[in-house]
Amino acid sequence: MPTLSSSVIDPLWHQFQALIPARVDTHPLGCHRRRVPDRIVFTKLIDRLVLGGAYTKHADHRVSATTLRTRRDEWITAGVFATLEQIVLEAFDKIIGLNLEDLSVDGCCVKAPCGGENTGPNPTDRGKSGQKRSVLIEGNGIPIGVVLAGANRHDSRLLEPTLECLDRLPFSRMPESICVHLDAGYDSKKTRDLLGRLGCQDRISPKGEFIKINHTRRWMVERMNSWHTRGFRLLQVVLDRGTAAQEAFVQLANAIIVLKRLLKEAWSTHRWESRPVKGYHWR
Repeated sequence: MPTLSSSVIDPLWHQFQALIPARVDTHPLGCHRRRVPDRIVFTKLIDRLVLGGAYTKHADHRVSATTLRTRRDEWITAGVFATLEQIVLEAFDKIIGLNLEDLSVDGCCVKAPCGGENTGPNPTDRGKSGQKRSVLIEGNGIPIGVVLAGANRHDSRLLEPTLECLDRLPFSRMPESICVHLDAGYDSKKTRDLLGRLGCQDRISPKGEFIKINHTRRWMVERMNSWHTRGFRLLQVVLDRGTAAQEAFVQLANAIIVLKRLLKEAWSTHRWESRPVKGYHWR
């Protein structure tokens, strides 16, 4: 059973395939083993993202774990994962539109038992190795960018690099007024000075005061953290040790989330030739 429905993985693959650079065979004799098709490797990487586990658990008679890691590194070097996320985000902005007047930022700590880069002792998990994802979303819950760091890094220290993810959008797209919604962990003069320097308004939950999350706009970023950890097992338990591989799978997950939202939002307003006959089912 496929980990993603065909209405999601097929358009994702068509765009991904278009980004893969042409490969020139330089073998002098041309007698090496036949190259594993890119579609098989792509599907295996999707499976690993959704189901988690080591590469050896997803290898089979068609593709080895070594080939999965090698092809992954080739695509990372070519910038395929980052470009795919950017294209899907721009497509959503063009068809549906991003709400950049209201932004939310929050951090999420997950397990990283293998250690590696962007990991550190998690103060909420008895000092075990963990990773923190600082997530930036727009007003309707679409992820704009993610910054990775060790679990021991404070959320407020990651705020500025997280907001810098807005640089991926054209400057002309920025609204005149931007309001950033944050939880009590960001309630400090340093945070307010930073937002003031950036020309942003702030809506920060005060420390020591309980405010129901559904009375704020922060519930969307909490939902995004849930989508990351519940929908993608590899983002709940990080197994890759290198920054490049960690970021690649986060970018792939964001591309899937945005594409699903795009299909859902466009279902009642747009028509396309490959549209499923029985309708699109969100899952």
